[in-house]
Amino acid sequence: MWQDILNKFKRFPAQEKVIRLILQRGFQINDEARVVSGHIEIPHAQIARELDVDRRVVDTTAQAIREDEALRKVFKNVHSITFLGDVAPILGLGVIEITPVDAAKTGLLGDVASAVAGFGLSIRQAVSDDPYFVESPKLTIITEGKIPGELVGLLMEIEGVKRVTVY
Repeated sequence: MWQDILNKFKRFPAQEKVIRLILQRGFQINDEARVVSGHIEIPHAQIARELDVDRRVVDTTAQAIREDEALRKVFKNVHSITFLGDVAPILGLGVIEITPVDAAKTGLLGDVASAVAGFGLSIRQAVSDDPYFVESPKLTIITEGKIPGELVGLLMEIEGVKRVTVY
């Protein structure tokens, strides 16, 4: 589905950049063709500045989304989540970052979750980067406690795991 969305903007690289940012951040497009997060409007000029595109590119992209029924449904209902990865160590939580060999391989999350559970650790959050939007996708697991060294070794033995980083 994401590829279908991106294909609609393939001929317009600047608009594709806008689409990617909106999806990565979990922003919505409202009925007025404005970029929002919930009911908070994100100025199109701010988005344009971050992406180094003209503000009118953001305007045009938002308008195109509003005018396309399928896109409107997606972008009206997408939401962002609170990601604990950067604050987990401050909160005394463990962070495991898994770099997969192939992000499309099935079962990796289940295998990692089973290994973590086998060490009696509760998973507070599991976030997997979408390979359509992130060049080097990772699986990030936030645990209730610190990560034992033996778990890292076990995780490295899971088929499809390229690298394990613990914070």
